[in-house]
Amino acid sequence: MHGVPRGFSLLEVVVATSILVVGVAGVAPLLVVASRANQSARNTTLASLLAQQKMEQLRALEWARDPSGGLLSDVDTDLTVAFAVGSGGSGLRPSPAGSLDRNVDGYCDFIAADGRVVGGGSVPPAGAAYVRRWSIEPLPPDPDEALVLQVLVTRDGSLPMSPEDVRLTSIRVRGGL
Repeated sequence: MHGVPRGFSLLEVVVATSILVVGVAGVAPLLVVASRANQSARNTTLASLLAQQKMEQLRALEWARDPSGGLLSDVDTDLTVAFAVGSGGSGLRPSPAGSLDRNVDGYCDFIAADGRVVGGGSVPPAGAAYVRRWSIEPLPPDPDEALVLQVLVTRDGSLPMSPEDVRLTSIRVRGGL
């Protein structure tokens, strides 16, 4: 029997194929889980960037004292448009109660899946994938000197928050950045 080439028997091929199929079937659910985790991480990253962007806009508004000690406050910049404009908005005016819980005109904007601002107001326009809300509250111990700024970014605007939602909080002190 030396010299006769041997191949695989049909039984060996079936067993090897069965082992391969079972191995691939065991890995398939991991691919689904990894794909979902990747999408969730993408959503959370974009929500974080959108929240940080709005927080930077809020912190950039004037909140200081003039040389004679008078209070300077930006109370009219419109932050609900793609590029903040110097009039027609609420600036750093205190927000109505519950502005993080519901869409309040002047304290909410809507973002497309690619990160573009698609509008403000209280009703999401077509193409909105994220709802970004913010609140501005005077800090109780010294309301003329400090503000609590909060930004919330959610996928659908509903509460309670999901793991993909992002909430940032900052304190703004007059004269400080």
